[in-house]
Amino acid sequence: MKPRPDGGRALDRVLGRACDARVWAYQSAAVRIGMAGVWLLLLVHEFWRRERIWGPDAPWSWRLAEHSLDRSHAFSVLRWSSGELWFEVFYVLSAAVAVALLLGWRTRTASLLFLVSVLSLDHRNENVLNAGDTIFRITAVYLVFTRCAQVWSLDACRRGRAPNTGDDRTGVVLWAVCGLVLAWATLLALLTGGWALLLWGCWAGQAVWRGVRGRPGVRRTLELIGHLLHNGAVAMMMIQLCLLYGSAGWYKIQGAPWQDGTAVYWSAGLDWLEPYPALSHALSSHALTVLALTYGTVLVQVAFPFSLLDRRVKNVLLALLFAEHIGIGLLLGLPYFSLSMIVADLVFLPTGFLVAVGERGAGLWRRLAATRRPAPDARGAEAGLAARSEEHLEEGEGVTPSWRASW
Repeated sequence: MKPRPDGGRALDRVLGRACDARVWAYQSAAVRIGMAGVWLLLLVHEFWRRERIWGPDAPWSWRLAEHSLDRSHAFSVLRWSSGELWFEVFYVLSAAVAVALLLGWRTRTASLLFLVSVLSLDHRNENVLNAGDTIFRITAVYLVFTRCAQVWSLDACRRGRAPNTGDDRTGVVLWAVCGLVLAWATLLALLTGGWALLLWGCWAGQAVWRGVRGRPGVRRTLELIGHLLHNGAVAMMMIQLCLLYGSAGWYKIQGAPWQDGTAVYWSAGLDWLEPYPALSHALSSHALTVLALTYGTVLVQVAFPFSLLDRRVKNVLLALLFAEHIGIGLLLGLPYFSLSMIVADLVFLPTGFLVAVGERGAGLWRRLAATRRPAPDARGAEAGLAARSEEHLEEGEGVTPSWRASW
């Protein structure tokens, strides 16, 4: 047989990686956990002020929000009713959805409901949040298309216990309830054409996936499409962040305060963005520190997209970006913006680092559990876990034996 040229082998590697569900499994899981956790923290933190921010009696009234949504054609479930009960129920359900996504429970449905929650609250009042809400929206959209529950999730644990069962009553009930809500909203003309088509398409996709359990060929084809969507969504998330950092850096270069090295000084002196005045004044009183931070911020943001060509340089710049966002959160009082950016940047972390973090967390959990109950037979448990992991890999689930054993 004539050997394939190098170009053909390279194309095979690229296609094989694009169709592999295990690529970026840990990165997408880290982003899922981080985004759900930050959004839940925001909902809990603003719980006592929710009525004044997003409720029917907010300064940005329901009528003003409706007029704004008519012009922008944006989506918000809170537009469906101006009643207080509707808002309270939706707020509690939003927190429940964030918990479900954080734990990785019914992640496909939870990720779509998480997107609905983020869009609804953000579009209800676009004047109260900062640029972090843009990161929430973008990431929530991409999470819908990823397989972000392959590791570190209750879904992965459920597949490990019963990988071949087709009896999923909880999933069927959840799917039926979502269908009833969609039918109610559609009949009352609460959904516009584009959003109705999108949501009904996702609902029908779940029905098709459940209907092909007895057809291995069709199921594998759908799994392949799911792998491509997963890898494509994670790649688009990376591209989006590179565009964000690159454009932010090049725009800063054009500004006079960034050119003369005083931008950090003026930013630290803003009264309405100064949660710790003593810390801000201590920083702005050192001219060399202000100059280094100003030029360093521009340099890191401009260079980061190009650093992806070298793994070591990328990791160094990623650590500097983390430090930059922590500084913004402390000095400018923008914690949710900083947290959302840090969580989004987790998609660039090396897989080995994330696996090590997961193993350490799993080891700590096992030690805590061992203090409460007798330890099972370790050899038998490891053998069973390894066997189930091999079944997952054969079926294309993408859960590695090393993670399963560590968990």
